[in-house]
Amino acid sequence: MILTNSSYTFLFFMKFDQYHIAEGIKTSIAKLGYKKPTDIQYKSIPPILKGEDVLAIAQTGTGKTAAFVIPILHRLHSQKIFGRQIGVRCLVMAPTHELALQIEEVFNVLGKHTRIKSVCIHGGVDQAPQISELDKGVDVVIATPGRLFDLVSQGALVLTRVEMLVLDEADHMLDLGFIKDIRDLIRHLPKRRQTLFFSATINEEIKTLAYSLVTNAIRIQISPKDPVAKNISHAVAFIEMDDKRFFLEYYIKLNKGKKMLVFVRTKVRAERVKKALERVELLTDTIHSDKLQSERELTMKNFRSGKLEVLIATDVSARGIDIPNVEFVVNYDLPETSENYVHRVGRTGRGTQKGQAISFCSEEEKNILIEIENNLGKPIERLSISKNDYQYTIEVSEEKSNDWKSLLKEAEKDKLTHKKKKRKR
Repeated sequence: MILTNSSYTFLFFMKFDQYHIAEGIKTSIAKLGYKKPTDIQYKSIPPILKGEDVLAIAQTGTGKTAAFVIPILHRLHSQKIFGRQIGVRCLVMAPTHELALQIEEVFNVLGKHTRIKSVCIHGGVDQAPQISELDKGVDVVIATPGRLFDLVSQGALVLTRVEMLVLDEADHMLDLGFIKDIRDLIRHLPKRRQTLFFSATINEEIKTLAYSLVTNAIRIQISPKDPVAKNISHAVAFIEMDDKRFFLEYYIKLNKGKKMLVFVRTKVRAERVKKALERVELLTDTIHSDKLQSERELTMKNFRSGKLEVLIATDVSARGIDIPNVEFVVNYDLPETSENYVHRVGRTGRGTQKGQAISFCSEEEKNILIEIENNLGKPIERLSISKNDYQYTIEVSEEKSNDWKSLLKEAEKDKLTHKKKKRKR
């Protein structure tokens, strides 16, 4: 069944306090300052409240986490009041540790005034505390596929009472090769359940997986003409690969005190960029799959709080992460796929906030730029840099200055060595 725009159009004029949801949830929504639902929320909440399966395609930054958390909390809270049997009743699957923890936070914030208990389980940390939390009894489990599969296989997590299954960022889960884990886990779930399938993109593989899981699903697709949110200004500058570090240094100093997310293509590149910025005494940190979970959590905590202003990330680590008040996104490297461009720039300009994104494009990346622009359906604004400005940016770099100081030191050292040799003669 396809959901037409007219089916729930009247909800566009509704405010959250007019919804038939638990008062405790309305209180939490009001405290966050949200008054009206976003497109994906007003189209998703009613069918989810009715217990229907939903297949939703929506770009990043549209509020899709709250679109399923709000109705799930209401349904579970209402049923719990009337003495329904306790157990794991909702399972949410997410592709990365960071996204799973973020979803847990949304459940905790919106469910603060309800009786619903949520827990997040993921790899990279000791499983014993997670099993201990499960043993205490929880309503909602948010999990990454790997750790979830491990605990189910060990019998530490029983899913026979699950009433609702949510797959969030399903396209990213397929990219990471989790499709087998997902299919294996489905065998442990009741056949009669509500399934909610959320994805930023749709292709044949995703369609096949989705339709194998849902039954007579309401299909919702939020597809604006421009996949990049209107409150994000984004542009590209042509900069050679070896010069990118000088321009990043300049851009960070130009926007000192502002929160900035820098994207690179690989974890090796992330560490190299960090070291380059350290050489010019700029404090940054990295987040990628080679880091310990405890390190990643501390880095994210520092970045969220503003203690860390510049974070260098790979696509795998930052996909779907909602970080408050990111004012700038820098594509130090262009992404490997055009879809990831939209996900990256969508880390800024969240909700009603304004955001800026700039991409550094080298000669060898121009083909990727063409692909990105074809996907967007229009060209990206060009930032024109004159030869003089280009050269000036390189010359004023602290790294260049330090290079000269190092050379002078080396020259002085050579002079002293030469004098000593002469004396010995």
